[in-house]
Order: sequence, then C-alpha cells, then structure tokens
Amino acid sequence: MEESNMCECSHKTTERSDKDRKDLMNRLKRIEGQVRGIQRMLEEDDYCADILIQVSAVNSALNGFSKVLLSNHIHTCVARDIRAGKDEAIDELAELLRKLMK
Repeated sequence: MEESNMCECSHKTTERSDKDRKDLMNRLKRIEGQVRGIQRMLEEDDYCADILIQVSAVNSALNGFSKVLLSNHIHTCVARDIRAGKDEAIDELAELLRKLMK
C-alpha cells in the first residue's frame, strides 16, 4: 500500500488494509455477539452477578479493540503526520489520550 493511501486521518477518514479492517470487524462482531448474549441473559432472568461478569468481559473486549485501534493510529496516521512536519498531530494525539483516560 502506498504511504499516501495508508492513512487519511487529516481528512478525518482512515484507509485501512483489508487485513486490518477484517481483524477489527471480527473483534466488533465478537463483541456484538457478547452483547446479544447479555440481552438473552437479561430476558431469561439470569442471576445479576453472572450478567455483570459478562458485562465486564464486553468492557474488556472493547478496551482491547480500542488499544489495537489506537496503536494502529499512532503507527500510521500520527507517525506520518509528524514525519511530514505536522506538529499539530501531537496535540491531537494528546487530546485523544486525555479523552480516552477519563
């Protein structure tokens, strides 16, 4: 993939490789399945503690998804912008991290 097509974050879009997109989508589909499982547990009046454990698993899966996406963002979009002399990428990353760490 050409570097100019690798990431278009400055235009508020990101072009991903087919592999990266597939990996991220697979993670989200698994998370979606976990959420549907929690819905079923609630409909079937499962024990609260059992539901809370599954909610914790979904939170963990979402955090894992976010870590992968953040790492990809830093290695592609942010690195490219810094190499191009766009120091505002550092400010944008700092603001993103501030929001993520609430």
